[in-house]
Amino acid sequence: MARYAGPLCRICRREGEKLFLKGDRCFTEKCGVERRKYPPGQHGQRRTKISDYGIQLREKQKTRKSYGLIEKQFRICFREAERKKGTTGEVLLQLLERRLDNAVFRMGFAVNRREARQLITHGHFAVNGKPMDIPSYVVKAGDVVEVREASRKVPVIADNMTRLEHRGIPSWVEVDGSSFKGKVLHIPSRDEMQLPVQEQLIVELYSK
Repeated sequence: MARYAGPLCRICRREGEKLFLKGDRCFTEKCGVERRKYPPGQHGQRRTKISDYGIQLREKQKTRKSYGLIEKQFRICFREAERKKGTTGEVLLQLLERRLDNAVFRMGFAVNRREARQLITHGHFAVNGKPMDIPSYVVKAGDVVEVREASRKVPVIADNMTRLEHRGIPSWVEVDGSSFKGKVLHIPSRDEMQLPVQEQLIVELYSK
């Protein structure tokens, strides 16, 4: 299965809520969910009854698409979460939050995870001083994520840095815009992630 490359607003409309996939645009009146509050497609405005399985599936799809993962990647994350100590659902979200592409997005270096993934694969970032071009790399507490010296004048990155103070930086990371660096302070707790996700439904889905 190839990575989704279609309209991002279509994903939000399908899930019936804002997933903030397009960054700043999601906060304006141009947001697709605000303009058309029904699922896409010719049958989008019909009323449908959803089963318990359907509710679990939609929760998994919403989470997977929020982070921009294909099904195989998401399933691998879930299996890894099952092997670790702690509540499986919370550990899963922690693994997703600690992906490098998400960390770059959370630190404000990119407006969304898709842009963050592209910047990483193009070699614009380093972790603990070493170049890193793998979006799925999982950062740890104490890791320093920085824009490489040669990439600090890239227009997209430079523009994002000028708007850093307007972005909501989560408490589990800290960012120094002047030095183009961010640091992972600790592994995020469930309260710090603030995701509109019922992770227990995902656990129930994969447990069948």
